[in-house]
Amino acid sequence: MDSFSRVGGILMPVLLKARAFRFPDSFQHNRCSATSSDSAGTNERPESCLEKPKLDSSVVVVPTINPLEEFRWENEQQHKIRAFKPIYHITMAVRSDTPSELITIDCGYLNRLRLRRELLQSENDTVHGCTSVGEDSVHELYTYLISDYLPNRYPTMFKLSYDKSMFFNLVTGENHPTTPPSDPKAALKILGTTVEEDLFLLKNTPDGHQCVAFVCCFPSGWNPSSKLGAHMTKIHTTVPSYEKIGPSIERFFSRLQVGKGVKRSNWTVQTHDKLFNVKGNHIRPGEEAEEEDIEVDKTFVRVELQTLTRMPNTQAVLFSFKTYLYPIQEIKAEGLGTEFADAIEGLQKGNAPAMWRYKGAIRWGKSVCEYLRA
Repeated sequence: MDSFSRVGGILMPVLLKARAFRFPDSFQHNRCSATSSDSAGTNERPESCLEKPKLDSSVVVVPTINPLEEFRWENEQQHKIRAFKPIYHITMAVRSDTPSELITIDCGYLNRLRLRRELLQSENDTVHGCTSVGEDSVHELYTYLISDYLPNRYPTMFKLSYDKSMFFNLVTGENHPTTPPSDPKAALKILGTTVEEDLFLLKNTPDGHQCVAFVCCFPSGWNPSSKLGAHMTKIHTTVPSYEKIGPSIERFFSRLQVGKGVKRSNWTVQTHDKLFNVKGNHIRPGEEAEEEDIEVDKTFVRVELQTLTRMPNTQAVLFSFKTYLYPIQEIKAEGLGTEFADAIEGLQKGNAPAMWRYKGAIRWGKSVCEYLRA
């Protein structure tokens, strides 16, 4: 299942402090731009409309970012995400997130950025792109991450010049203007070599949410460029049982509020160590697949930590994810071998049994489970 198929859920309110953040004058701001679906059937106005501070038209209210004053990226270990369930159901399963946790950085930061830089050079249009209607959202995201989020969240890694016109990455030695480049692809490339998360921007249309921009260097068996300009239904064409949750996901996207992001995680297994993989992890309809023996030292659990965030100005939805690779020896050594084997076999037992084949378990499932239980 590609990353787009694993989002949705019940949005849980989070009480957030807020502060003013100035966007470029070219942006137009509407602090109470909720659609009818945001408040239909309730007596409450959207959270962004509850308080109306007297701000001029170039200011919007954004959530406070809690700084990590003593953060040392080289000492930060990767998160261990172990979201294994004995029966797989294609459902909307998200939990509330804080704005501070939008971007995650750890000891793999520099090596991952080097790989991303190489991929943006060699793969080009495969790993980043933008439609004409996505340009404003790219500029908004660039301004937020470069001018506000990163230097505030990680002050030991990122700094702004005295006049706030330049952004400095103290780890890579790179610097960039805080004003976004006019070319949205140039802006996406800077973001793609500054943070490890893959980033997709979606806008609502009469036909549903549409992908309008992306930078994605670590796809798991799908071509990111094929998502550009596509609506959710088309994006999920090959995903088994997507029709069971598609309408709910659209409603969820429409109701997502500024400052009330959510996160979730997913897993799959791959029998190689490649982060950039546009094919191979999934089995498409009509594609032949047979059971295979695995090489344990080349087999990994691939996990994505995903977030969904509403951009305050353009109202675009930011879908981002960070990819983790865990050797299956690590899972077994932690005493989770049987639990994970049950989760693998559980792909066939829930409300989307075709997921067993789609995820490729028909190839590696038996061998991996035997190893985990041995």
